[in-house]
Amino acid sequence: MPFAVYLLGAAIFAQGTSELMLAGLLPEISGDLNVSIPAAGLLISAFAIGMLVGAPILAVATLRWSRRTAMLAFLVVFALTHVAGALTTSYGFLLATRVAGAFVYAGFWAVASVTAIELAGPQSRARAMSILAGGLTIASIVGLPAGTALGQHLGWQSAFWAVAAMSAIAMIGVVFTIPGGRSATTPELRQEFRAMRNPGLWLAYGTTALSTAAILAIFSYLAPLLTETTGLPEAWVPAVLAVYGVGALIGITSAGRTADRRPFTTLTVALIGLIVAAIALALGAGTPWLAVPVIVLVGAFGFAINPAVNGRVFSLAGSAPTLAAAFNVSAFNVGITVGPWLAGLALDAGAGYPSVGWISALFGVLALGTVIVAVRLRAPAPEPTYASTT
Repeated sequence: MPFAVYLLGAAIFAQGTSELMLAGLLPEISGDLNVSIPAAGLLISAFAIGMLVGAPILAVATLRWSRRTAMLAFLVVFALTHVAGALTTSYGFLLATRVAGAFVYAGFWAVASVTAIELAGPQSRARAMSILAGGLTIASIVGLPAGTALGQHLGWQSAFWAVAAMSAIAMIGVVFTIPGGRSATTPELRQEFRAMRNPGLWLAYGTTALSTAAILAIFSYLAPLLTETTGLPEAWVPAVLAVYGVGALIGITSAGRTADRRPFTTLTVALIGLIVAAIALALGAGTPWLAVPVIVLVGAFGFAINPAVNGRVFSLAGSAPTLAAAFNVSAFNVGITVGPWLAGLALDAGAGYPSVGWISALFGVLALGTVIVAVRLRAPAPEPTYASTT
């Protein structure tokens, strides 16, 4: 695997820390800006909305740019939005900076995904994407608890400054490892749109959105769930979030080694595991010795879905991957938007934090349904043959 693929994963780590760290900072932001925890949780959804819109727009706008130039431009804007967010005392302005930062982060994801796939070659698509998404997983192990600890001790603004600094470092890595020229094959917008007609591609997007909603319904409210329902001291929250990230790393690494050969098997096992873990959390959230291991399993099974569904999208996109990758980023963020939103509605209605487990399980069942439909609609070829042609 080319070193540049790992560098792109490191850049995703820098930006992904911002995407994830708000789950551990909701109490601090809520108290500092005088808003409710569900309102603070909307900052997570706002970030997702920015990514939802940004991915396809920026993929088209930068289609003929050098990929290095595009990624550098996205990183510069991303860093500046975090500087602005750290300086504000307005909830509304912070919400706007989250949307703007996410807009360019989505562009980075789309361009970096195509670059990583191209560098890795057609037989290692899922593995390359597992490395790229592994940056996000490591962000959950290191960036999320570190950001939470910074927020608890130095104010939530300090975590924003840290993200801006890491983004600047990522720019240096992109300059020195990513080729500056344009792709050998110039993308054609008409060909990109033609590839989007594949119904199997939209089923894959459905799997992406629903499985992501299942994860985020739980993840977005882990901090208050742990303190208010499980009964853990606030100081333990970063540690639990870190072991959640360890589970996620194990899941995404394991699935990255199987998803190229057995995409549907990987998806089915991961989704069933996520559903079972979500139900166990709903039933046992008040028992620390049960809740913490189950949270680790949510991370493991939830992130195991990622390389399989990413590899599947690129396999179906064929020779026109840029727009397909962008819409997959959008699909992820449909899930990131809907999961916390629906969970927040349940919490506002007084359902209690264990309800997020039931909501997660429901999304997981729906995602499994899209996989079953996709298996029945695909060409009757053995799974390894299907994966090798993708």
